[in-house]
Amino acid sequence: MLRGIDVSAYQSATYDTDDLSFVFIKATEGRSYVNSKLSAQTKRARDADLVVGFYHFLWPGNLTAQAEYFVSKAPEKAGDILAVDWETTGEGTHASNAEKDRFIRKVKELRPNNPVILYCNRNFWLNIDTTSYAGDGLWIADYVTKGKPRIQADWRIHQYTDDPLDRNVADFKSRAAMRAWAASV
Repeated sequence: MLRGIDVSAYQSATYDTDDLSFVFIKATEGRSYVNSKLSAQTKRARDADLVVGFYHFLWPGNLTAQAEYFVSKAPEKAGDILAVDWETTGEGTHASNAEKDRFIRKVKELRPNNPVILYCNRNFWLNIDTTSYAGDGLWIADYVTKGKPRIQADWRIHQYTDDPLDRNVADFKSRAAMRAWAASV
């Protein structure tokens, strides 16, 4: 298991990279938000030679526009992992299952040299998702023993805590294996 974190504008641009193999950086949300620390957080990850991923917080509606916005703002490098963050918005709504699926497919179409994965919590996966479509991989949030999410699905990344920040493990034998997977999708 590889150790990693995910960061957004709430975290420092100089986050600690010791003992990490990967990082996911929030890039965008909806059709108007861009992480103000995106460039600095990306530089930090690349300088530490981490496997890098970017995520978009999905809102309901305008899926094509959101996908286009995300890929226009997330740095473009073959092999970086792209993810859709599918959860409840601050307004108490969420994109539908069909919208989530369309978004993933559109991002895959726009960025064919990047794996595109789904991030969601256990409740969304078990109770809202009806297709089990996660693109190229599932990143599941379930705050239990790291590497042991309580789901019956193939997962690549497990977020097991958010205290004091979002900590994750990836189901790869090495950083090189994670990189090879990301480059082969």
